[in-house]
Amino acid sequence: MQRMRTWTTMVAVTMMAVAGASCSKKTPPVVRPAPPPAATADAGMGSTPAPPAPPPPVRDEPVSVALAPPDPAIGSKNLDDLNRESPLAPVFFALDSYELSADARTQLQGSAQVLKTNATWQVTVEGHCDERGTAEYNLSLGERRALSAKAYLVSLGVAADRLRTVSYGKEFPFDPGHDDAAWAKNRRAHFVITAK
Repeated sequence: MQRMRTWTTMVAVTMMAVAGASCSKKTPPVVRPAPPPAATADAGMGSTPAPPAPPPPVRDEPVSVALAPPDPAIGSKNLDDLNRESPLAPVFFALDSYELSADARTQLQGSAQVLKTNATWQVTVEGHCDERGTAEYNLSLGERRALSAKAYLVSLGVAADRLRTVSYGKEFPFDPGHDDAAWAKNRRAHFVITAK
């Protein structure tokens, strides 16, 4: 009888432990966010990397240049003729970059002078890329190139409301070739006078 009572007590204690364990609240597992994908050396070559960060603010001091009087020959031309002659030359960028080189800054200083002399002109700054990389990546990079050129022109004293930006990515190449020389010409910010 004693043995039966001990056995019954043990069974009861075991059942209570099992019941207690099943009724206790379990903490849900902690879900950790996945790490960002590692950057690859061939960004823009078929993979879809994160777009580059927006350009940093331009900290250069505005260039003070005496304004030349408007050129009557330029003022008499229609928009098609002006854009064909390109008084605002394009600036070019390194591969996968929207940073302005020293040459690009010099070129933009000349364009700022032309825009200050012709203060009524409205301009669209087009961002372009070479054919490599995805369409999405190139549209993003082209936008950053256009914004970088615009920001520098604004820092030189050109009113921001005269400048509009658009990205065409790889859709309108200057050079249809498929080599480094062609690609270098296609990585650019191009300027189109839209109103005078």
